[in-house]
Amino acid sequence: MKYNCLNPISSVGLDEFNDQFVKVDSVDDAQLILVRSAAMHDMELSDNLLAIARAGAGVNNIPLDKCAEKGIVVFNTPGANANGVKELVIAGLMLASRDIIGGVNWVQTVKDDPTVAKLVEKGKSKFAGKEIQGKKLGVIGLGAIGVLVANAATHLGMKVYGCDPYISVDSAWNLSRGVVHVKTKEEIYKECDYITVHVPLIEKDEPELSTKGMINKNTIAMMKDGVTILNFSRDLLVNDDDLEEALKSGKVAKYVTDFPNVKTANMDNVIAIPHLGASTEESEDNCAKMAVRQIMDYAENGNIKNSVNYPNCEAGICEAAGRITIHHRNIPKMLSQFTNTISSENVNISNLVNKSKGDYAYTIIDVESTDNKDVVSKLASIEGVLKVRIIK
Repeated sequence: MKYNCLNPISSVGLDEFNDQFVKVDSVDDAQLILVRSAAMHDMELSDNLLAIARAGAGVNNIPLDKCAEKGIVVFNTPGANANGVKELVIAGLMLASRDIIGGVNWVQTVKDDPTVAKLVEKGKSKFAGKEIQGKKLGVIGLGAIGVLVANAATHLGMKVYGCDPYISVDSAWNLSRGVVHVKTKEEIYKECDYITVHVPLIEKDEPELSTKGMINKNTIAMMKDGVTILNFSRDLLVNDDDLEEALKSGKVAKYVTDFPNVKTANMDNVIAIPHLGASTEESEDNCAKMAVRQIMDYAENGNIKNSVNYPNCEAGICEAAGRITIHHRNIPKMLSQFTNTISSENVNISNLVNKSKGDYAYTIIDVESTDNKDVVSKLASIEGVLKVRIIK
C-alpha cells in the first residue's frame, strides 16, 4: 500500500505503519492519503485512491460527496485532541472570570516605571474578577470534549449542568455523577452563569435540527444577565450581530471563542483565541496515531471506523478464506443481489455485515473461496455499486 501526506504528519503517527505501507511523494500514486488542513476540493482524485484520513475532527477541506461517489472512505479522528481542547476551555473560563488579560496588558504599559511595584498595588483593583467555584456551568454537547470539560469543572467546584439528547453510551459512562443531566438547552440558558458549546455545525431548514446560529437574540434573552459564553466548536454556532448587541448591553459579560472572525475579533469584551484548541504536541501525535490506525485497518481488513461519508462497519480480522467489500448506494434489494450473485458462482458466504449512512452503504462479505475475481466482476456490474474490493 502506498500513502502520501498532503501536510506534515507527526512521525509518532507514521511510525504506526507496518512494513506493508510505503510513503510516496506523488499523490497520484497513492492509495491512501493523510491530510490536516490542505484544501482538496479542486484536486483530481485518482481511481486508485481508497481512503483519506484527516488528522483532526473538521473535514471542511475534503470533498465528502465526491469521495463517497468514488467509493473513497474519508476518516477523521474525533476525540484524539479532546484533552487539549478541554484544557483550553478551562483556561477560557479563568480568563473570562478574572480580568487576567486586562491586567497583564496594563502591566506592560507601566513596566518601565521605576515605581512599578507601587503602581501595581494601587492599580490592581481595576482588574478584580470573580471565582468560578460554586458558579453554574452549562455544557451543551456531551461528546468527547464536552464530557471532559464537564468532569473537570466539577473538580473545580462548579455546579455543572449537561445537555445532549444524543449522548453515546461511552460518554454517559464517562460522565461524572456530579453532572446534572438536563433534557433541554433552554434549562441551561436559564440556569447557568457560564455556558460552553460543544456541538457540530449542522445547517438544516428545520430550526430544531440546525445548530447554526443557535446562540442568538432569542436564546440569549433566556440567559442570566452577565452570562459568559464560551465557543470552542465553530464560530457559526453564534449569531455575531445578536452577540454584539448583547455584549454592548451587558446581557453577555464575556464571549470566549477559539474561532475569531473579522467581526468578533473587533468586539469589546471578547476573548479571541487563534484556534489553539488542538495546537499541542500531544494532540497532533494522538490525531496522527488514530488516523494511521484507522486507515491501516481499512486497507488491511476493510473495516470502517470514524468515517464521515460512509457508515461505521466492522467485521474484525478475516478468518475465512476470502473477504470482499462493497461500496454502494443505500437503495432496496442490494443485499439480495449480492448474495444471489455470490451463490450463483457456487461460493459460500460465512459472514456478512451491512451498514448504511444517508445515501450510501457498505457491505463486508466473508466467503469460503480464495478465487473471487469473477464474483467481484459480477458484483461491480450491479447497478448502484460504486466500488468492490478484494481484501483477502
